[in-house]
Amino acid sequence: MVSLPDINQSANPPAKTRIVGIGASAGGLAALEQFMEQVPLESGLAYVVVQHLDPTQKALLAELLQRVTKLPVREAENRMRIEPDCVYVIPPNTELSVVDGVLNLEKPTEPRGLRLPINVLFSSLARDQGERAIAVILSGMGSDGTLGLQAVRALGGLTVVQQPDSAQFDSMPRSAIAAECADIIAPPAELPARILAYTAQAPKLQEPGIAAEEVVQASSELPALPVNPLQSIFSLLRQQTRHDFSVYKPSTLHRRIERRMAIHGITTLALYAEYMQQNTQEIDLLFKELLIGVTSFFRDPAVWQQLADFTLPELLARQTIEQKLRAWVVGCSTGEEAYSLAILFNEVVQRLSLRHDYTLQIFATDLNPDAIATARRGLYPTAISADVSAERLARFFSAHDKYYRINKNIRDMVLFAQHDVVLDPPFTKLNLLSCRNLMIYFDAALQRRLLPLFHYSLRPGGVLLLGSSETVGRFKQLFTPIESRLRLYLRQDNASNTGPDLLVKSFPPLSKIKKELPVPHPTDTSQPAENLQTAADQVLLQMYTPAAVVVNNAGDIVYISGRTGKYLEPAAGKVNWNFHAMVREGLRAPLADALKKAVTENEPVQLRGLQVQSAEGVQCVDVTVQAFRESSVLQGMMLIVFRDVVMPTPRRGRRKGKSAVEASHEYELQQYQDEILKLREETHASNEELQSTNEELQSTNEELQSANEELTSSKEEMQSMNEELQTINAELQNKLDALALAESDMKNLLNSTDIAILFLDQELNVRRYTEQASKIINVRESDIGRPLSDLTTILQYPALQDDVKETLRTLIFSEKQISAGDDRWFSVRIMPYRRLDNVIDGAVITFVDISATKRLESKLCQDLD
Repeated sequence: MVSLPDINQSANPPAKTRIVGIGASAGGLAALEQFMEQVPLESGLAYVVVQHLDPTQKALLAELLQRVTKLPVREAENRMRIEPDCVYVIPPNTELSVVDGVLNLEKPTEPRGLRLPINVLFSSLARDQGERAIAVILSGMGSDGTLGLQAVRALGGLTVVQQPDSAQFDSMPRSAIAAECADIIAPPAELPARILAYTAQAPKLQEPGIAAEEVVQASSELPALPVNPLQSIFSLLRQQTRHDFSVYKPSTLHRRIERRMAIHGITTLALYAEYMQQNTQEIDLLFKELLIGVTSFFRDPAVWQQLADFTLPELLARQTIEQKLRAWVVGCSTGEEAYSLAILFNEVVQRLSLRHDYTLQIFATDLNPDAIATARRGLYPTAISADVSAERLARFFSAHDKYYRINKNIRDMVLFAQHDVVLDPPFTKLNLLSCRNLMIYFDAALQRRLLPLFHYSLRPGGVLLLGSSETVGRFKQLFTPIESRLRLYLRQDNASNTGPDLLVKSFPPLSKIKKELPVPHPTDTSQPAENLQTAADQVLLQMYTPAAVVVNNAGDIVYISGRTGKYLEPAAGKVNWNFHAMVREGLRAPLADALKKAVTENEPVQLRGLQVQSAEGVQCVDVTVQAFRESSVLQGMMLIVFRDVVMPTPRRGRRKGKSAVEASHEYELQQYQDEILKLREETHASNEELQSTNEELQSTNEELQSANEELTSSKEEMQSMNEELQTINAELQNKLDALALAESDMKNLLNSTDIAILFLDQELNVRRYTEQASKIINVRESDIGRPLSDLTTILQYPALQDDVKETLRTLIFSEKQISAGDDRWFSVRIMPYRRLDNVIDGAVITFVDISATKRLESKLCQDLD
């Protein structure tokens, strides 16, 4: 059955600002920078960034992102209002969510290594923004964010994923793509433009918080789609999926089709229909878009309370003879509603302490095969604890690290199947039929066909459950309200004014099939008439040849000779030509053994005196089974021949002896009994061995499971720490790049001053020098770290080292004029090296050439003399 979004689902009013949630992990810093570089100044969107961070370290993410974008980047604070054209970054050791357009920060409850902060953000966006939500997955390890993307997509939001081959770590993008919940896949630099193109073209989405009836009314006022392109889209969907969407409300199709068009940047329906013809994958994507289901455990609690307190007890009270009840959940999606019904029935039966063993068989159907596969697994995320009480979780679920598994006794009550309520035959003899929030998406004509079909499917006294926006309409003669407000109805048994063709019209396949196929008239009269010999041979073969069939190695009948109606009859249901399904009771078990035996033996297998029930009474039959082994068209097939024999008439009075036939039968019977006894002993011995082996395997399995759980937990913790270390490493690498740039700037600055400078550490070892200093003191790159005393100089300054030590001791500048060996003079200035934190960490010596000043001074002195 088709499952579509539940437009009645309540949601908080959205914020005025549309929010883009971005999730990243290991390798995500580079992707975030590429993304934010391409975000324009006035996009009108707000950006909330969540990255896996080390909870014990201060984060540098906001500072690093601010370098690549002109948008203001802020570290998120609790209750901070989200503004457009701003970037908000998660702080360390927190979980960030959005509630009513406001940031909400909470301390994580899960241990480190098991936290999924991206899922938390995306799930909150889905609840808060609904169809307006936008979620982006970037580089990272693990699968965090996939469940959140599914929640966003289920409500019609936009889901965006980084192209895996452009990610440094592609596990998170690949997990999202594998879950089939990615609308846009592209490199991070292209994603902002794709998102803005979607928001500019997407249709105006409804604001959450409007009543369901208002939503349906408003949607029906949308402009109708052009007929021809829309019919082309319907035709493509029908050809590939077998489902006809022309019976759906145009408003529903309008929103979903326009959403797909906006994702691809297509402006008209005609172009989109052409795109679908050229890309068959888009047909499947649109089909899944129309089948998105929104469901949860015990949705609408008042309905389930009414079922538990009144409806189910009254239904059980009416079942005085039949204790096996049947229910049908139409459009079950991923199974939550079907399992809720099974849990509720289990609780009601236990609460009422019924004497009889009442059982409920639930048929849960949906058109979406992926949803059915999910429902069959019975695995649900830990988030269901918001809808299921702790008592029910403990009683009906088994808890695991990341999910809950439905218990086997509840799982066995539900039979899931892919089924189209519009095309496929219905389930019948039902006590309860649930079809909630499905018919609101169908047009009135289809609704008028389905309600009589539901009436036919229910037993007298059966209950129909509809969604909160659905009613039985004009079919009040078929159903009477049990609780109108909750849409619970009781089947009316005296519906005499429905008309003789009502059911046929309600079932589309029956109403469309031609009642009789035309029979062509024979046109070829050139065949010669049968001669007397051929006609006689045919009569003799039909009257006197024993009945026989030929079967292939799969047991399917490929040829029938003679009258086999006494021994074979068609099986009920779909046409089945398998021999084992058609053979009558009494022959089935012996013939199954004989067929197996004939495969291994060269001689025909004879079965004598078998009894089969026929219309004339009990018939005694001899059967011969022979396998064909010759190299011919019959090789690998088997011939089964039936021969009627006369049943022996029992004699009156006491018999003195046994006939040969009876003796033969007793001998064969004794052989069979001996073989059965031998087989029992062998089976018993095999069972004991298997049981012992099973116990050993079970013990080994438990040990391996325990070890696997420990390894899984350790792996998740290591993976989380690795992601945090990757993030820290990326931040530190950026710092190192900045420091390297600053060092280059400083080196170029010092060299440009044309001053000789020598930097010494606390131990008077060389730390750094300029090129001009190497011309005064014999120092080169390999001398970094060598003591000053090991170096030679052209200066006549033997007290240089002592003066440096004195400056470090007194912190008083020293400046002297020192001559060099080549008649040059230098002003040598020694000062402490003071760090930014006001710590003395060495000394700085500058050498300024004052030779010209000295020559001028000497000349002036000579002139004065």
